[in-house]
Amino acid sequence: MYGRLGYLHNLKKKNPDMMIALCGCMTQEPEVVEKLRTSFSFVNLIFGTHNIYKFAELVVTAIESKRMVIDVWKDTDQIVERLPIERKYAFKEGVNITFGCDNFCSYCIVPYVRGRERSREADDIIREVQSLADDGVVEIMLLGQNVNSYGKTLKPPVSFADLLKRVSEVKGIRRVRFMTSHPKDFPDELLDVMKDSKVICDHIHLPLQSGSSRILKAMNRHYDKEQYLSLVRRIRSKMPDISLTTDIIVGFPGETEEDFEETMDVVRQVRFDSAFTFLYSKRTGTAAAVMENQIPEKTAKERFDRLLTEVQTIGRETSSRHLGMVKDVLVESVNTQDTSLVTGRTANNIVTHFPGDSSLIGQIVPVKLTESKGFYYIGERTE
Repeated sequence: MYGRLGYLHNLKKKNPDMMIALCGCMTQEPEVVEKLRTSFSFVNLIFGTHNIYKFAELVVTAIESKRMVIDVWKDTDQIVERLPIERKYAFKEGVNITFGCDNFCSYCIVPYVRGRERSREADDIIREVQSLADDGVVEIMLLGQNVNSYGKTLKPPVSFADLLKRVSEVKGIRRVRFMTSHPKDFPDELLDVMKDSKVICDHIHLPLQSGSSRILKAMNRHYDKEQYLSLVRRIRSKMPDISLTTDIIVGFPGETEEDFEETMDVVRQVRFDSAFTFLYSKRTGTAAAVMENQIPEKTAKERFDRLLTEVQTIGRETSSRHLGMVKDVLVESVNTQDTSLVTGRTANNIVTHFPGDSSLIGQIVPVKLTESKGFYYIGERTE
């Protein structure tokens, strides 16, 4: 971010009327705001994650005052509805169902900068989804730091499973996804709703973070290795063809070679379709940042490379199980490498390329998967 600001400063010298505004999690951190105030005085506006609805007002204030305007709220319990949005895609859209987080994982800054968890009213969410459907959207992604905990503070409470069912019944919506589910409170009720629906996609992103029960406790994740594996078994017993993806952190403070091998063991047992792997990064203000036994970068990198090789090998093998099947693909774009092909995703989130043109964008079409390329397929349209 600071490097980008240096680049923008040079542009502003050539165009003094240009405004520079900063918003996001980093601006919720007091030490960041102080550094911006003292070292980046050319920035016009700094605001946080809670008051984006005031953006127009803040811009006017910055123009009229001709000074740096800082408007960062420590916290809020409010959710402002019906803000205007500009969509990247005409046919799919993400819909926030919660804001903030109550989990306080020891490596994560989100609860401190985004505030405590707040759930939107179910009727407001359904109203937004129906509006999107009326505007041609066919795929909805429900978003939250932990969608499983949706609705617990509403009066009366609403479960995520109930909300998911209502969203899947909105006329015009043909696909519903959600992200992210926390393993600590994944309900069987949710699996029943997914299993009985032809609209809810057969894909669950279930962050593991570590396979070591000792490290999971230090991460404050509220589950252990065996509980995670038991959950995976329950999921697959009800939905055998489900696609499972995950997040894994390597090099968390105190991680031993034995702890790392526990993670590798879970990867081998679960056989994720794909995994987002991360080197642990110290974040000021989190509990993990001041833990003893920070892992040397060389050690963490060596483990990361071993994990990545294993994840990629397994991912290629698990993805190939769909070879020869016909899957519905939502076409997202013309292929950037070969314009005779279009690119889309199956319901279980597999990227697929097949012959077609831009007229197919936004349509869901049946495609036979004829060639597996590891993490994507080449296919041919069947109608």
